[in-house]
Amino acid sequence: DSCSSHDKMPFVKVVKNKAYFKRFQVKFRRRREGKTDYRARKRLITQDRNKYNSPKYRLVVRLSNRHCICQIVYSEITGDKVMAHASSAEMPRYGLTVGLKNYAACYCTGLLVARRLLKELGLDEIYEGNLTGEDEEDDDYEYSPEVISTSYNKRTYYVEELNEDKNPFHALLDIGIQTTSTGARIFGALKGAVDGGLDVPHSEKRFPGYDRDAKEYDADVHKERIFGEHVAEYMRYLIEEDAAKYATQFAEYVAAEIEVDDIEELYQETHAKIREDPAKAAKKPFEGDKSFKRTAKLTYDERKARVEAKRAELNASDEEEEEDEEEEEDEE
Repeated sequence: DSCSSHDKMPFVKVVKNKAYFKRFQVKFRRRREGKTDYRARKRLITQDRNKYNSPKYRLVVRLSNRHCICQIVYSEITGDKVMAHASSAEMPRYGLTVGLKNYAACYCTGLLVARRLLKELGLDEIYEGNLTGEDEEDDDYEYSPEVISTSYNKRTYYVEELNEDKNPFHALLDIGIQTTSTGARIFGALKGAVDGGLDVPHSEKRFPGYDRDAKEYDADVHKERIFGEHVAEYMRYLIEEDAAKYATQFAEYVAAEIEVDDIEELYQETHAKIREDPAKAAKKPFEGDKSFKRTAKLTYDERKARVEAKRAELNASDEEEEEDEEEEEDEE
């Protein structure tokens, strides 16, 4: 009796029954893969009906293991359309060959995509943005990463001065599923795009140098990041403390003969070259490997002759083996 009482199972309610599975709605593929935040995406792309199909433009910033990618994108029913694209992989064209995913490189990529887009739209001379180098018109000019904005007609534009005929290009920052921590590299790309002349709504609260407790923004800390001073500081530390680690950690810098004191000047030159020629590089025609030649396909007669030759060779080898065996038997 005791065994039979143990064998009886208690009542368990089946939660995921047939009715549950019949009504189960599968999430979107990119939600299942954890690639798209559809709650954020909906708010970034949906436009009022009375705007008559005028798209919302997005400054899309993504970081890979090696590079920073910036795009200006707008959405249609058929899918997203890219207006301008820039990657930090293009930086060697502008003299920057090392550190292509740090904060300073992200700034350069944001600056490049902004200048490239404005040149295509014919707004590059109207909205020049915030210069990081020397200004030819003003000898006392010094770059500051403070947030610049202009209010007009109950609206805030994040540019220094509005043009009477043409408004600045307005875009919203799209960071995907990346964490918006203070000092993150995505905000370096944002700052580069804003300094490039785009109108992207933002504040200083997520820039390096902002103190949340004191509610103060130290622009000098942010300026140091833009010019790679944080990298130079770490290089100086390693040179003094661990020269062997410096040789491995900054091997590409050593190979390119980039000294610690040259880094700020390097980034200033990169910014100037981007402003000079932001256009895409000409596409090289694909030539391929001409030395490789595929073996010609055999005809039916050639394949038949090949089989006959193999068969004759096998028969000849069999005959030789038989003759050798007969000779051995005769010797015995």
